[in-house]
Amino acid sequence: MSKYIPRIEAIHRALQVLKLMASQGSVNVTEVAEHLEVNPSTASRILTTIEADGFAVRGAKRRYFPGTNALHFGRAPEVPALHDRLRPHLERLSSLVHETVHVANLVGTTVHHSDAIAATDQALVLTSRIGKRLPAHLASSGKAMLADLAPAVVNARYAPTAQGATPQAVAFNLAQLHHELDDIRRQGYAINVEATEKGLVALATSLGHIGGEHVAFSVALPLARYSTVARQEIADALLTVQHEVREAFSGEDQPPRSDML
Repeated sequence: MSKYIPRIEAIHRALQVLKLMASQGSVNVTEVAEHLEVNPSTASRILTTIEADGFAVRGAKRRYFPGTNALHFGRAPEVPALHDRLRPHLERLSSLVHETVHVANLVGTTVHHSDAIAATDQALVLTSRIGKRLPAHLASSGKAMLADLAPAVVNARYAPTAQGATPQAVAFNLAQLHHELDDIRRQGYAINVEATEKGLVALATSLGHIGGEHVAFSVALPLARYSTVARQEIADALLTVQHEVREAFSGEDQPPRSDML
């Protein structure tokens, strides 16, 4: 005869949801309701609670992915790469703008692209830049991240080398760059109009320093689709997702030191 073990039903359901999420990779309200045999409203409350406690992150199409706290207790956590953890937020941005979106990192004076989602429902589609490196002072994501840094740090990064050349062997007006960075700090996002590629426009916003990486989201589109209205809609989407990312990663967001090079 088996021994009856009392349990707290709410905790049991939450654990069942975490197990389902781990096995499937992501879940939605309907799947949780069917798995637990509960009403969708109950399933929604469970997922919202799990999300609020950092065990889940809500992505596009209201799907929930494992959060930073959904780790094995009692041993060192194996934290996924940052671009993987940012993926639900990148999907969210993609769903808002319907244009090609990227994750980029700032390394010195260069931007590295680590993830992307290409637009598939447009007549003109831009290809992914994953693996490509661009000069930070030209790329929208690079300028957005440079704007996080103190002017003295920017000057130090672009100081001439011992051979007399500026980084990446490019000549540009540093004073003009600082003027542009001031504008970016005021408006919250950066713009690149054909500076890195003819016929290309990109807007970006910095997500700050997360887990030791300086990271940004960008939206790229053909110049033919760019307008004042498109600019405002994309900027609004970027700032919305930026706020959501900073809330989700608030425990890991580390503002740069004034001397950080």
